[in-house]
Amino acid sequence: MHFYLKEHLEEMRRRVLYEQYRAQKIPVWERIALTWGVLFPFWLIVSGSTAPGNLVIGAITTLIISSFMRDMLTKDIRPKGSVLQKGLYFLLIYAPQLAIIMMFRILESSVKVARNVIFMDINPGIVKIETDLNSDTGIAVLANSITLTPGTLTLDVKRKLGETYLYVHWIDVETLNREDAGEKIKGDIEEWLKKIFW
Repeated sequence: MHFYLKEHLEEMRRRVLYEQYRAQKIPVWERIALTWGVLFPFWLIVSGSTAPGNLVIGAITTLIISSFMRDMLTKDIRPKGSVLQKGLYFLLIYAPQLAIIMMFRILESSVKVARNVIFMDINPGIVKIETDLNSDTGIAVLANSITLTPGTLTLDVKRKLGETYLYVHWIDVETLNREDAGEKIKGDIEEWLKKIFW
């Protein structure tokens, strides 16, 4: 088989698998429950009251809003496990992991940026890195996490035939190799996001 034909067939197979995976969604009631699980605590924080009347109004209001917004927050979540498992995993495992990862990344990057500014050792540039994430929410969270880290700023996201590339402004370009640059910029954040988003 010719190399071009083999490469083309492999690309078509990857696209079909990608579309099949993308078509899988968690049930509607789970999407509503997960969205409500995010909105109701937000209601409690914003209202600042735990009075019984406020709890009832907040629960009903956020449930109504959740039924309309269910696809905005949950359409990209991996369809495995029950809603209780997803909620507990997120609260007890994923959220603390992300907090710890981001704290160390921000601290490490802050020290590097401070060192670069003090010694005027700056080599800025824009690098193109690839991500394995395919969902819109996962890519948005990754791009924002990169932007939150001092010394990097996500400028653009480009998608092409199932591949996604991020254009990142890096204050000190340490390597021109795309894979190495991606490892240094993304770190553990992408691996963490792949546990939740496809």
